[in-house]
Amino acid sequence: MKTLIIVVHPHITKSVINKRWIEELLKYPEKYTVHHLQESYPEGNIDVLAEQRLVEQYDKIVFQFPFYWFNCPALLKQWFDDVLTHGWAYGSQSGYRMQGKKIALAISLGLDENDLKGTGKYKYALQELTRPFELTFQYVKVNYQPPFAFYGIEHNISESHLALGVKSYLEFLDKF
Repeated sequence: MKTLIIVVHPHITKSVINKRWIEELLKYPEKYTVHHLQESYPEGNIDVLAEQRLVEQYDKIVFQFPFYWFNCPALLKQWFDDVLTHGWAYGSQSGYRMQGKKIALAISLGLDENDLKGTGKYKYALQELTRPFELTFQYVKVNYQPPFAFYGIEHNISESHLALGVKSYLEFLDKF
């Protein structure tokens, strides 16, 4: 079964690694459905029913985004607020429509990995910073998997580093 990749990036042309990931995913339409929120909703008016129907079609979903200000882009937060509604995603009458789906995050970070450790510059590990996602997914009873993270894109945009990012991401998705 195909994996739904929900891509969120307001400035996709400025993020070399996210652009490369999308280009690579589009080479495998039999494996991945790429759903780009900015292209679908340039004005930010999310079609909640369409998004819910789309999510219902997949057992595996990855949210791909750059980590901005230690969080996700605003449109992804809006997507969670709008789409994960009471009566559909949670609540005693909903049937928990996302229950059991395998969910993960694919995050690109400008920071070096050492910066996000208990002893690093920002003193919190990525696992701690992504805890709200984990709790959200736990609340709607999905099978949340550890995130894929690709670090250092702000300081190292060499072709070899980008190629490593693409290779690592595809390996993550193959195991997912």
